[in-house]
Amino acid sequence: MNGDTFREWMEGTLPHLKPNSVIVMDNASYHSMKIDKAPTSNTRKADIIKWLEDKGEVIDQTMVIPQLLHIVKRLKPLHTKYFIDELVKANNHTVLRLPPYHCELNPIELAWSSVKNHVQMNNTTYKLPDVKKLLIEGINLVDAQMWKNFISHTKKEEVKFYEVDNIIEEMLSAEKEDLLMTITGDTSSSETDSDTE
Repeated sequence: MNGDTFREWMEGTLPHLKPNSVIVMDNASYHSMKIDKAPTSNTRKADIIKWLEDKGEVIDQTMVIPQLLHIVKRLKPLHTKYFIDELVKANNHTVLRLPPYHCELNPIELAWSSVKNHVQMNNTTYKLPDVKKLLIEGINLVDAQMWKNFISHTKKEEVKFYEVDNIIEEMLSAEKEDLLMTITGDTSSSETDSDTE
């Protein structure tokens, strides 16, 4: 799979979706082809300056590459656009990107796991035509009920993340409160002591 093949597939798929669909995508490289790649440390200085000026930045020509890249780092999130996201948006749909390295939030991973398990459990010849046949069988075994189960499972995982998030937020709030009390302290007793002396 590559970016061009995925884009062609997406162009053919979009007309078949219900209006205002949400397309959930992970961060596979072919999902994430950028329209305007930000400069890196390997980019020529003149090209970095041009990229920054194209974004409306006024640049001091005497700046060195690390200084320029520091500005790039600040601007990069504001100008990151993906081919697929823009294609989807132009067709009145929305892309929802999963956080990196969170395959447990992606139901397709459970489907692939089921398919690969079918191949592994039934592969006795290890010949490519037989593996291909098993792969197709495995894909055909993933029915509507399995999809519902996969989606239900990922929703439960999402709830777990929210619960952990809330616990962490509560702990950090409590720590912050304790820290503030420690720093400010209670000065009423020391004021009273100095008044009595």
